[in-house]
Amino acid sequence: MLNISPTILIEEISKLIRSLLNKKALGLDSIPNKVLKVAALVIAKDLAEVASYCFASRIILKSLKKSITVVLYKEGKKDYSLLGSYRLIALKNTLAKVLEKHIANIISKAAEEHRLLL
Repeated sequence: MLNISPTILIEEISKLIRSLLNKKALGLDSIPNKVLKVAALVIAKDLAEVASYCFASRIILKSLKKSITVVLYKEGKKDYSLLGSYRLIALKNTLAKVLEKHIANIISKAAEEHRLLL
């Protein structure tokens, strides 16, 4: 069994926010990554507290679970009546991306520690 702390540190949340790419399409929250990066100095403490509460209580807000899925043409395809001629892009909530990155980091670290990827 894995012993994972629900607490996320301010430094961790700041690092996760800095790692977001600037030129990504907006999700339902309409918060550009660049804006979140600028605001991070002011809101990192509060985000860390909210994220820690969500993890500890095992509650994720419904608004963080929602996304917009966009269908894009793949260029150069001969037959656009085939499903393989398109790709789906999920536009996620910006704050959800930060939480997902944190969870992915925990899973990766645990997989390495327990040698699950050999």
